[in-house]
This record gives sequence, C-alpha cells and structure tokens, in this order.
Amino acid sequence: MRERNAARLLVISPSQEVLLFRFIHENGALAGRNYWATPGGGLESGETFHDAAIRELLEETGIKASAVEGPVAHRDFPMLLPSGETVLAVEQYFVVHAPSERLSRTGWTLQETEVMVDHRWWSAELLRGTDDQIWPERLDEMLVNEGIFEPAR
Repeated sequence: MRERNAARLLVISPSQEVLLFRFIHENGALAGRNYWATPGGGLESGETFHDAAIRELLEETGIKASAVEGPVAHRDFPMLLPSGETVLAVEQYFVVHAPSERLSRTGWTLQETEVMVDHRWWSAELLRGTDDQIWPERLDEMLVNEGIFEPAR
C-alpha cells in the first residue's frame, strides 16, 4: 500500500475554537460521504511535514504564518481516496493560532472548491455535542492534550 504523507492543522481562533471544513462528496469513490475535517493536505515532493503545514495553511485559509507548533499528534490509517485508491495515510498535526476568524479561499484547488462546502469554528461544547462525522476521531482529546480545550466534565 502506498503511503500518503499529510500535514493537518489545528487552527485555533482568538476565542479558542477550532476550524473545521465540511466536505460533501458527490462523485467518485467517496460519493455520498459527508464529514467535517481539519485543514491540511498531502506533502509535495521534497517537502517536510512542517513546510507542508505552512503551505496548506495559506492555501486553504489564507492565513500566512512563518511557523506552526508541532507536530503535536500523529495518526496513520488506511484511507480511501476519491480516485478509489486505498493508501496508508500518515498524518502529522500542527497548531496555529489564527489572528482572527477571517478566511480566504483564493488558494483553493478546483477539487477543494467542489467538495469543501462550508467551514465552522467549533467550541469544545459544540464539538462534543455533535452527531456529525468529525476527522480526526477524538479531535477534542487532541485539543485537551494541547491545553486548547478544557477537559470534559
């Protein structure tokens, strides 16, 4: 199985909420899937996880940063791509504190504009109370471990 390395971002607003994008797939192998996920994406040739995190942050949110914190977490799991290929996803997570909640879509690819239909800043309570599919699983635990969210009571 081919590995797909990816940098994912825990983008935190000034009010301590985490940014998630809503993905709705209407075509391809993922047709019918609907979920929320952190910004981020695959590494380009010769790129480090850290460099990819900074690039993906700018492309997907318009937020320019010279550094991000981390990696603060790591996941690897089999993942089905829209093309139908199953890869071993190797993800590293980085934290960035956004100066505001303003975002820009100017760096989005055509594929991103087709499947990323919404965004939301999620509080701990909203995240813990939703029935929607959230990626990564146990995101609130990751945010508690980083001191961003308070532990659930």
